[in-house]
Amino acid sequence: MARTNFDQLLQAGCHFGHLKRKWNPAMAPYIYTERNGIHIIDLHKTVAKIDEAADALKQIAKSGKKVLFVATKKQTKEVIAEKAASINMPYVIERWPGGMLTNFPTIRKAVKKMANIDKLMNDGTYGNLSKRELLQITRQRAKLEKNLGSIADLTRLPSALFVVDVLKENIAVREANRLGIPVFGIVDTNSDPNNIDFVIPANDDAKDSVEVILNACCAAIAEGIEERKAEKADEKAADAQEGEEEEAKPKRARKARKDADAPAAEEAAPAEEEAPAAE
Repeated sequence: MARTNFDQLLQAGCHFGHLKRKWNPAMAPYIYTERNGIHIIDLHKTVAKIDEAADALKQIAKSGKKVLFVATKKQTKEVIAEKAASINMPYVIERWPGGMLTNFPTIRKAVKKMANIDKLMNDGTYGNLSKRELLQITRQRAKLEKNLGSIADLTRLPSALFVVDVLKENIAVREANRLGIPVFGIVDTNSDPNNIDFVIPANDDAKDSVEVILNACCAAIAEGIEERKAEKADEKAADAQEGEEEEAKPKRARKARKDADAPAAEEAAPAEEEAPAAE
């Protein structure tokens, strides 16, 4: 069953591309026609690509791995933050910190610094500082929270990148390509799809367009997470049952020995009773 349909994408305006003079020739396979100087994206291909990307994202989530969502456009920030947070995935909606993937240990140090500031504020260590020093530390903490707060739980490199507007987020795409991290991208007609592993051809400027695609992809990720939980619960139940069977084995063995000894005891009893009578 398709996760989206032609009518949903059409209503959200996913078919509107950029001006013809701004197009990237590599996007030709995904363009249906040109109207009033604007390229129109083939939504039938978009539906198929969304399903393909959603299935891949589901498998990633099912294996317990993280997908990093990236969108620094003003009109898509809130949508990305809401959808990614709903499935407990990290996201970047402010400026992309250069080297976030290729220099990940340094980014983790900055995140740990934020946690250390919180710890020292809570235990009263900063109580003796002057107002100016405390203000500087507070501002530093706020800056770290703004840029890195949404990736505080990302303790290792993500297994995939989901990018809105691959042209604007080209640094993030290049870092992911360099590390071999698969990239899922909403690609408009002015962008190059060659460096994107899972291309979703669609309007990347409209909030409704981005939201309808994210709904399908995030629903697939949520399914993967639920299936992983169900599998873990089944494994736990199977382990518990196996443990009970192991505990029951000695009991069954003792009962079997007891049952085997019972006929011998019954045969011995009459023989003891007949012996005095013979005398």
